Amino acid sequence: MKKRVLIVGASFAGLTLAYWLHKFGYQVTVVELGTELRTGGSPIDVRGEALDIVREMGIYDQIKAHEFVHTDEVVNANDQTLATFAINTLEEYLGDIEIHRGDLVKIIYEAIPKEEVEILFGNSIATLIQHENEVEVSFQKGGRKRYDFVFGADGTHSTVRKLAFGPEDTFKKFLGVYFAFAVADHIQTGRPKSTGIVYRELGKQAVIYQFKNGANAILLFRAPKLDWNYRNPEQPKEILREYFAGNTHWKLPEILDAMLHADDLYFDEACQIHMPAWTTGRVGLIGDAAYAPSFFTGMGTSLAIQGATLLAKELHANEDYQTAFANYNEQFKPFVESIQARVTYGLKVQLPETEEELQASYKALSNPNQ
Repeated sequence: MKKRVLIVGASFAGLTLAYWLHKFGYQVTVVELGTELRTGGSPIDVRGEALDIVREMGIYDQIKAHEFVHTDEVVNANDQTLATFAINTLEEYLGDIEIHRGDLVKIIYEAIPKEEVEILFGNSIATLIQHENEVEVSFQKGGRKRYDFVFGADGTHSTVRKLAFGPEDTFKKFLGVYFAFAVADHIQTGRPKSTGIVYRELGKQAVIYQFKNGANAILLFRAPKLDWNYRNPEQPKEILREYFAGNTHWKLPEILDAMLHADDLYFDEACQIHMPAWTTGRVGLIGDAAYAPSFFTGMGTSLAIQGATLLAKELHANEDYQTAFANYNEQFKPFVESIQARVTYGLKVQLPETEEELQASYKALSNPNQ
């Protein structure tokens, strides 16, 4: 009899795990809170071992075909270009693939046979009770089922982590930064398509990514811990007003206006997740739910793909799931910790706090391979 697995979350980690566990003979169900695949978001990177994994999955050529090749410009408050570079030509990024988040999600999703893997949208879990040989789960929209294993791939604000491991704040490291994302198709930059424009000032950064068929805007800013509810859609707009209203530099007024009127505004705090172990009993975590490194490292997607693959392969190689879980924790943790440690440098470059740091970031981009 096939072992039954529930995966909570249908993004990079959850879908990759679903692909491998189905391949290894498990009966897989994926439940996703959203009513459909979440295809929005800014471009992300596939790099390192994750590239070998997507080759093994047979989806490398599709990912490469959807590569987002673009030129980046760094501008000052008056929209004058300070530096221009193509990130895919920089030595440290050679071989990496930058791709729209939605394109990668859809490619992995399409690699999963839907007639054999159950994917449920618009639902999530409400309770989770562990027994010796199975995990009993109740769902938000009603119903109760039992599984051999439950895996949380439900992001930084993971419900599975909260139910099985404890409160979010126990494992979350706030980085002193908040960020907002929204569609910004109407903002005119005077630059060609496939251009990313970056503006920085002390403690703040604004970015407009221009694609062939649209544009996205991102705001980042340093701030102390704010009292806000991430499920309240209006509160982030008040916070953005507080930090950006009246700032007339570059395109900030237009970006702020786009975000204040956006139906799809995404706002959150930048953080990392640090845990002593990513498994307990028959429950495990992968991706941002387990070890979010933050986007300042540029490795969140690749960690999700690598971690999901390692966990699946350990379960396939070991009849004893406890051995598989132990290997997953022990083998992956050193790499995760090395990636999470990169955040200090990323923060310093993208959100400089002194004029000296700001000028150093411009200089580095003007001479990127030196």
